[in-house]
Amino acid sequence: MTLVHEPTTSAAELDAIAERARRASVALVATPAADRARWLRAAADALDAAADELVELADRETALGRPRLPGELARTTAQLRLFADAIVEGSWLEAAIDHADPTAVPPHGDLRRMLRPLGPVGVFGASNFPFAFSIAGGDTASALAAGCPVIVKAHPAHPLLSHRTAEIVDAALTAAGAPEGTFALIEGRDAGTALVTHPAVRAVGFTGSLHGGRALFDLAAARPDPIPFYGELSALNPVLITAAALEVRATELAEGLAGSFTLGAGQFCTKPGVVLVPRGSGFADRVAEVLGAGAGEGTRMLSAAIATGFSDGVRALAAHPSVRVVVGGEAASVAAAESGRASVAVFETTAATVLADPEALLVECFGPATLVIEYDDRDEALALLAAIGGSLTATLHAEPGEPVDDLVAAMTAVAGRVLFAGWPTGVAVTWSQQHGGPWPATTSLHTSVGVTALRRFLRPVAYQDAPDPLLPPELRESNPLGIPRRVDGVLTLA
Repeated sequence: MTLVHEPTTSAAELDAIAERARRASVALVATPAADRARWLRAAADALDAAADELVELADRETALGRPRLPGELARTTAQLRLFADAIVEGSWLEAAIDHADPTAVPPHGDLRRMLRPLGPVGVFGASNFPFAFSIAGGDTASALAAGCPVIVKAHPAHPLLSHRTAEIVDAALTAAGAPEGTFALIEGRDAGTALVTHPAVRAVGFTGSLHGGRALFDLAAARPDPIPFYGELSALNPVLITAAALEVRATELAEGLAGSFTLGAGQFCTKPGVVLVPRGSGFADRVAEVLGAGAGEGTRMLSAAIATGFSDGVRALAAHPSVRVVVGGEAASVAAAESGRASVAVFETTAATVLADPEALLVECFGPATLVIEYDDRDEALALLAAIGGSLTATLHAEPGEPVDDLVAAMTAVAGRVLFAGWPTGVAVTWSQQHGGPWPATTSLHTSVGVTALRRFLRPVAYQDAPDPLLPPELRESNPLGIPRRVDGVLTLA
């Protein structure tokens, strides 16, 4: 790996890194999953061994503190090990075999299909998760697991942590036998732009702002050879609470919302940004009561740019003539702009106001702010969900037995994960997780969390009438790796 200590990686340095990644890609395609799994476990072990050092660096640059940072690092290394187990198991390859059948309509020869790695992947580290969505985070882990070399663009909000994490990961991969070029770190805005357009790069994973992500997405699409751009960009993550739920547990719901939208100073992509409640419920004021006097205490935000964005968003909501400031407002905006510290902001308005001016009110405010929207009836609630559009999550709080099928259908149409209890700011790393959603939440249909994040960096290839020795081991007749496969339409286990 080439580790760049200057603020910007030069064009020549990027070319050299990309060429090494291209050569490594050829080697990785032929590397058994068991070997790649060993590399991933080695990286996880090395990161765990350096946990104290890394957490101290992360806290110095992000102020996220304990227990957040040790927990996030543990999640990151557990994720690497989960991918290691998954790729050895083999079902992710979607291996399928249809033996030759001259009686089929139409007749066909022997066909065998599986997923293969795309090639070198560019990854953009995120600011709000310095471990789990950064240098060794989910995009890197899933791309390496898929058999793709990774070139990571460090986020400027935590450069020291990025460098040290990259050093540890690179040393571990090298010691475990990964070929040169499997992993590299670059820096700088220009280098990031060049990474997306570099001919050696075959896909990009990105977590960040809607504006920045859309610009890179357009670059990826405008290439002479367009490539997939898997961007996680912006989400309001609506919560809908029914009258019955409020009648039974209003204080519990207010406490849950307060804990969720302020978690990590509201700098979670799954933060509930809009909350739909029946008109006249007084829920916004109940949330204010739960927040209490501590709502005005500022929390350091991750970067000056994020603090400025939060300030602008709060100021815009507070200035809207049909929005009531419940907590914070202009004071929260000024605090963020002047000190880089965010204090809590809660706003309230009506469904009619939002539906009349969605472009002004249905905008992500990244930080500890939420907008409570009061609806008059079920039709208005459904119209709000449609207007909010694509989100990572949608949460329904209702009581058992309530007729909510239409609400569930509306939430399913706009979100990648639908919750029926709890709050969306926890994201489990599992086989079944979906962390993605319709635009503008993401630029794709895939997840960036969980085992099926692998699918982003793979492409299907079919082999017709191939001699058995020329097939990948996963498709040979004897199934030497013992993986699950679909043979002549029937799913068969090892």
